[in-house]
Amino acid sequence: MITSAHNEKLKLIRKLQARKHRERKRLFVAEGEDLVDAARAAGAEEEFVLVAGSDVEPELLDGVSELGSGTRVIGVYRERWAEPGGDVRVFLHGVRDPGNVGTIIRTAHALADGPVVLGRDCADPYSPKAVRASMGSVLARPPAKAELGEVAGFKLGLDPRADVDLREVELRSPVVLCLGGEREGLPGEGLDARARIPIRVDGPESLNVAAAAAVALYEVANRMARRG
Repeated sequence: MITSAHNEKLKLIRKLQARKHRERKRLFVAEGEDLVDAARAAGAEEEFVLVAGSDVEPELLDGVSELGSGTRVIGVYRERWAEPGGDVRVFLHGVRDPGNVGTIIRTAHALADGPVVLGRDCADPYSPKAVRASMGSVLARPPAKAELGEVAGFKLGLDPRADVDLREVELRSPVVLCLGGEREGLPGEGLDARARIPIRVDGPESLNVAAAAAVALYEVANRMARRG
């Protein structure tokens, strides 16, 4: 039973809240019973798991928790990265909000057969907020890292200013659905086509990037499935 806040495992959990330490150690934290169960189901490489009341004093686990009091279990795992692949995949450029990155990873896990590919200036998918937002999908379907030019396929950029409706684009397999940060958008070059999600005239100018990814993935995945 851990009874000291100076325990090395607790100190490691605190350090892994910072991206530089996660990248150096190639480790990340999963907090809560659902995520620890998801890690176990995905066969994630476990460093250790601490359960309040049996492995560690509950107040000490609360002290290193990102969620606050009442934390029951925290696990530390080794990062996993995939290679780009699949008939439908997602590429992100400059999506800096970890909640959006995690949500898109979860959506792609549900609708696409390929991983989310992270380009430059994206949030860390293994940050605590991204891991929680993915609801374990970052463990079951690890992301990939690459530049846009390194990803093979028909690169379809989602752009609210595009002239072409997403429903009208002729798709070619494999499809790489490309999304950029809400402020900067996508790079000016490297795409095969751009398309927009049609929204109401009296609606907002654009959708949140995670919401846009869900709508576009549903459309693209269903069209590709109908084509066989």
